[in-house]
Amino acid sequence: MNTLEKAKNKLQENGFLDIEPPRSVDYVKEIKKLRKKKNAIILAHYYQENDIQDIADFVGDSLALAQKAATTDADIIVFAGVHFMAETAKILNPTKKVLLPDLKAGCSLADSCPPAEFAAFKKLHPNHLVVSYVNTSAEIKALTDIVCTSSNAEKIINSIPKEQPIIFAPDRNLGAWLIKKTGRDMLLWDGACMVHEAFSIDKILKLYAENPGAHIIAHPESEAHLLKVAKYVGSTSGLLNYVKTSDAKTFIVATEVGILHKMKKESPTKILIPAPVEDDSCNCSECFYMKMNTLKKLYLCLKHELPFVEVDEELSKKALVSIERMLELSK
Repeated sequence: MNTLEKAKNKLQENGFLDIEPPRSVDYVKEIKKLRKKKNAIILAHYYQENDIQDIADFVGDSLALAQKAATTDADIIVFAGVHFMAETAKILNPTKKVLLPDLKAGCSLADSCPPAEFAAFKKLHPNHLVVSYVNTSAEIKALTDIVCTSSNAEKIINSIPKEQPIIFAPDRNLGAWLIKKTGRDMLLWDGACMVHEAFSIDKILKLYAENPGAHIIAHPESEAHLLKVAKYVGSTSGLLNYVKTSDAKTFIVATEVGILHKMKKESPTKILIPAPVEDDSCNCSECFYMKMNTLKKLYLCLKHELPFVEVDEELSKKALVSIERMLELSK
């Protein structure tokens, strides 16, 4: 059995093709060649490592990536992100091959909403309309009326008649922020993102005291006490735009640190300070799952067209309805 066959046999166990390419391989050069040869598009989230963002055809937040996936004419979609993102791309493109460099690149927020438990919760509230954050599995999207992202959540909630009760899942922090912004009394699922709950409000305020002109900016998945002191709260694309257009020179950035790469490119004269986390022993402002993808895995994935993401046909059809409603409302 050759090396490739061995790697294929262990694909489900490892999550990626565990092959060591020759040292002479230039990953960037080879990825560019393979992309052209196979008519592939590489979509990357802002939280990916810098090298992957630099080689991607398109870098964006969850909404922009879903919109791009829905309109691409590429034959192959390589998703440099986490599993639910690739799954969403596959649901939008059932006939295309969707590759994910590492199948084990998951999401703590998606994991916090198990489908069986959520189905039981939904059953207890049959008159409620379900709005789910895009950071969910295909099974949750199939139980959802409208999907949303942090970019469009407020708009989507406001589009729903005021008399209609709403379940919002899975992020309790984003849900609480939306209740405050929209005035809607929603029923919240008790889920959270481990990265956005890792920030230390005490350390952030100390940092702010040392940089009094700084603007604290935060993603709405962060906890309420942090959002309360933030000058601006918004999605990853919103944070990028705020830094670019603000007159402020210094920013304390409370979201996954991968966004700083794009921020530095778009706003080279601004001072960007990553928000400190509670636990000094870990790099908790990095999403472990997002960083599972590497240039090497991306190269092997595109070369061998493995691993790919599949979604059950019936499940995909059900999940597609809620995703398409989001895309329609986001126009």
